[in-house]
Amino acid sequence: MICSGLLACAALSLAGCRLDMQAMPYYRPLAQSNFFADKRAARPLIAGTVARGHLDADTYYYTGKIGSNPGDYMPFPVTAEVLQRGQQRYNIYCSPCHSEVGDGNGMIVQRGYKRPPSYHTDRLRKEPIGHFFDVITHGYGVMPDYAAQVPPEDRWAIAAYIRALQLSQDATKADVPAGTQIASRPPKGVVIGAPYDTQSPGGFTQMNTTPSGAAAAAGGPMPR
Repeated sequence: MICSGLLACAALSLAGCRLDMQAMPYYRPLAQSNFFADKRAARPLIAGTVARGHLDADTYYYTGKIGSNPGDYMPFPVTAEVLQRGQQRYNIYCSPCHSEVGDGNGMIVQRGYKRPPSYHTDRLRKEPIGHFFDVITHGYGVMPDYAAQVPPEDRWAIAAYIRALQLSQDATKADVPAGTQIASRPPKGVVIGAPYDTQSPGGFTQMNTTPSGAAAAAGGPMPR
């Protein structure tokens, strides 16, 4: 009986000393500590510490900036595969607002969303390529950021494709290599239909949408 009573008293005493994790002492960020000689509660990293996860040592690759200014070069070579990847990702994430040609008249804009500026304005043609990477990463105006959906390599691929869009939409005959034929009308037998318009009652622009009418509007051959 005496032993049982002593054990019960000891258990009660130990229970009174319990300290839950949520009640543990801690320092707030940048708080002062008298325990360390430099008075800082947050301790500097030990030399040679290896980052867990992404080191992000290449600042330009992850920010698109040199210091506080956007850079104007790609951090890796632009190949046909990079542009194809950029086109695919652009069409998925960007074209709903910016449209597939980058004029800002995407499908959700046609349904009432605020229209973004065209990529083909003088201002955006002059923007360095790092600007587009930064906007995709952090958003701009009513545009949300896409950092969670699009990894850095794909953001660069999209930025490269945007630059290709700008070049394609604003190119002149002088930009075409000598000896290259410039097509002025669709090849024989190719009929281009009228563009689809989500705003008109019929779904198509107000023009003749018969095969002969579409071919005539496109400047192509008339079917027989």
